[in-house]
Amino acid sequence: MTDTPTPKEPGQLYIVSAPSGAGKTSLVSALLQRTDHIGVSVSHTTRAMRPGEENGVNYHFVAESEFEAMIARGEFFEHAWVFDRHYGTSRPAVETRLLAGEDVILEIDWQGAQQVREQRPDARSIFILPPSREALRFRLSSRGQDDAATIDRRMRDAISEMSHFDEFDYVVINDRFDEALEELSSIIRAERCRRARIQTTRGALLSELLSHEPPVE
Repeated sequence: MTDTPTPKEPGQLYIVSAPSGAGKTSLVSALLQRTDHIGVSVSHTTRAMRPGEENGVNYHFVAESEFEAMIARGEFFEHAWVFDRHYGTSRPAVETRLLAGEDVILEIDWQGAQQVREQRPDARSIFILPPSREALRFRLSSRGQDDAATIDRRMRDAISEMSHFDEFDYVVINDRFDEALEELSSIIRAERCRRARIQTTRGALLSELLSHEPPVE
């Protein structure tokens, strides 16, 4: 495990976006395994639970009426209507984790990222890119679940998604997985070394180092 912050300062909010096939989910999963005090937000949805899924782990599964009530109360950082179902990120749930000192990752698309940045301009955003179009098409095709027409549509969607990379703070190109993971980890480590964060989490040490009192022998 690496870079454990003292949980006195609120955690950092991260947005991680990528086109389908770029490897975002695998990278984030590997990041969580090697880094303390960081987790992924669990979205709310009105779709039915699928076999093997668990409420509160894969999604928070809620009724349509409850989701709409949450919208009316302004409880979502972002929400969208996808394939006749609602999906959204609960602001109270995320902020509770942040206040406890946990860094939180939102795995959302560029549109959701825009909504979140409007409310939390302090969020750090990361975009994952494939190394080439050919590599992206190969990754989408290798799943063996879609026909050629569907792959073409997914490629068009991916290209549209990738055009928004310049709205993000960081860009990681996922060519070699281990290198991309190290770059992603380095972003988290660097953010935890920001002066403002160190002043809060290591305030006692800074006071001691800068004190004019003679050191205790």
